[in-house]
Amino acid sequence: MNSSIEVRLNLDFSDFAVNVDVSLPGHGVTALYGDSGSGKTTCLRCIAGLEKAASGFISVNGEVWQDSANGIFVAPHKRSLGYVFQEASLFPHLTVRGNLEFGLKRIASRERRVNLEQATTLLGIDHLLSRRPGKLSGGERQRVGIARALLTSPRLLLLDEPLAALDAHRKGEILPYLERLHDELDIPMLYVSHSQDEVARLADHLVLLSGGKVLASGPIGETLARLDLPLAMGDDAGVVIEGAVRAYDDAYHLLTVRLPHSELSIRVAHARLDMDTPLRFKVQARDVSLSLQPDDRSSILNRLPVTVVSEVPADNAAHALVRLDAAGTPLLARITRYSRDQLQLHPGQMLWAQIKSVALLT
Repeated sequence: MNSSIEVRLNLDFSDFAVNVDVSLPGHGVTALYGDSGSGKTTCLRCIAGLEKAASGFISVNGEVWQDSANGIFVAPHKRSLGYVFQEASLFPHLTVRGNLEFGLKRIASRERRVNLEQATTLLGIDHLLSRRPGKLSGGERQRVGIARALLTSPRLLLLDEPLAALDAHRKGEILPYLERLHDELDIPMLYVSHSQDEVARLADHLVLLSGGKVLASGPIGETLARLDLPLAMGDDAGVVIEGAVRAYDDAYHLLTVRLPHSELSIRVAHARLDMDTPLRFKVQARDVSLSLQPDDRSSILNRLPVTVVSEVPADNAAHALVRLDAAGTPLLARITRYSRDQLQLHPGQMLWAQIKSVALLT
């Protein structure tokens, strides 16, 4: 089976056009990221069949849902997908169990790949089954909505800014459950968001949209490190790295996390975890300084040998953005132009990256 999601769309509105042509992984989480009005939700609605592109082709792991050239358009209710909106839109007269069973009834028993017990356990809602939606918090309602979508045993799960209506506390409550779906279910997800923090925590692949067009599409670690994209210019600019636990220091409560495909590692304050436990973390560009020599007489815990790849002006006259290579792992550094000149920065130069802070995302 062809494990990919192919999306080619052309839509023209009176004041806006969407022109998208992407090939996405048929597994894991792909984030559609961009400012409001960039076309994220329009793409999702087209994939769901709620919006019909005049010219389009949509294929999910070999199953064609639209092919305008050959007159194919599969109706929304015949597409094997689950759709989670900003608001859960639960039936108020039904209990949580009743809402979940509504989703379960949409799929023939012989085709069910997710059962009610599995969905309630994954989303942590076992204890809510007898409640009605009016007695649930916003985060609980959204988890029920996600569970209901899962119970249709979809071949694709669409999530349209599912955390946008929640406050910071509720977002923090629901994110671990979304991570569990990513880790434990073999269902590809398309996740729409304009929050870089959510995307950094959840996504494997990133599609950056602006003005109805795709600016970039690729693995999240590589895409966030690109200096030719506006992502590198913001205050949140940085890279996402997938590492694995290599050691633990009981005396100082420090994890050693190995960088991917490398013998390099970073240390981070954390409770003990099993060896080889995968960990995702983010290193902000503003938290990386550069030095010609390693300085072990410093409170900075992590110092890595790096090679300068490229450099561009930052979004203000005082700073420059530098892309670095740490044995195959990309890093970004935001430094002053003065420091750049003092270091005589140039591509291929060997330096030391001093990482002031590491943010664990999982």
